[in-house]
This record gives sequence, structure tokens and C-alpha cells, in this order.
Amino acid sequence: MKKLKLTDVVVIMMIGIVFGVIMHFWNSLYDVIKPLLPTLRQLFYGMWFMVGPFAYLVVRKPGAALIASIAGAALSSILASAGLEVLIYGFVQGLAAELVFASFRYKKHNLVVAGFAGVLSCLGSFMLDLGYGYADLETWALIVKYGLRVISAFIFTGIFAYYIVLALEKTKVTSLVRPIDQKEFEQLQK
Repeated sequence: MKKLKLTDVVVIMMIGIVFGVIMHFWNSLYDVIKPLLPTLRQLFYGMWFMVGPFAYLVVRKPGAALIASIAGAALSSILASAGLEVLIYGFVQGLAAELVFASFRYKKHNLVVAGFAGVLSCLGSFMLDLGYGYADLETWALIVKYGLRVISAFIFTGIFAYYIVLALEKTKVTSLVRPIDQKEFEQLQK
């Protein structure tokens, strides 16, 4: 199993910082959508789960999802003056994604695995929501709300993250982070 090098950590932190800024602005977009699409806004929620799986798809080493998720949450928290709660969410979501990648021994880098990492991040977030009282809804409302979030998590972390990384692979930008050979590129497409 490959270990993180300093350059990996720097790249992961930069990914986290970029996503922290994106998440900060995504909050504003989400606030605009909230009154317009009271239920369907949950389909936009997957962005908050994307940073960890995206970082893992780029770096492909243990710890990438967790570090990026914490870094993104930290910056998002600072920009929004949100506090420790956002860091806790970042930690839980990153750890959940890491569990998925670890279950595949960090050898799978495809759309489905990345999507499942997002779904498990969403479920980790749900557990925190229950603890903080954010999910005090009737059963049917919980199923709709978190069902839509699961769909969104898979779309953002699986489909969007996967295809963005695939595009980066084609431009060879990621070869600055890790050299890629044809076998790795083919594995990414599986």
C-alpha cells in the first residue's frame, strides 16, 4: 500500500481548500434554491460529500479522502464562521469515504466505488444530523429527504467527481501528482 508523501499531502490540502471555497459559495446557491425547491433542494446536497472521493480519485492513497474532507470543512467553517460542528461533519464524511476505499484495499478507483463513498458519507452525515436533532422529522419525510440526499451524493461523488478526474487524466494534469500509465487509465474507465 502506498503511503502519503509530502507532495501528496500538499495536493490533498489544495483540493480541500478549493472545495472549501466551492462549498462556501454552494451555501449561497443552496439558500437561493431552498424556498424555490423545498424538497428537491436535497438533490443539490451532494456537493458537500464530493471533496473526499474527488481527492482519493486524484491521489489514490489511504488518507486522501479524510484529509481533504477535513481541510475543505475547515476552510468552509472559517469562511462561514460556522464553528466546530462543520469540522465534525468533515471528519465523519471523510472517514466514511475512507472506509469504502479501504474495503476495496485502495485498489478500486471507479465511478461506483466513488459513488458508494459519497453515499456512506451521506449516511455518516445522517447519523450526525440525528445527534444534533436536525433529522427530527416524520419517518416518511426522513425517507424522502435522505433518499434524495443519497441520490445526490452518488451523482456528485460518483458521476461528477469521476468524470472530472477522468478529464484531468486525459489532459495529463494528474501526472504531476502521480505518473499514469495506460493500464491505470483503463482501470479508471472501468
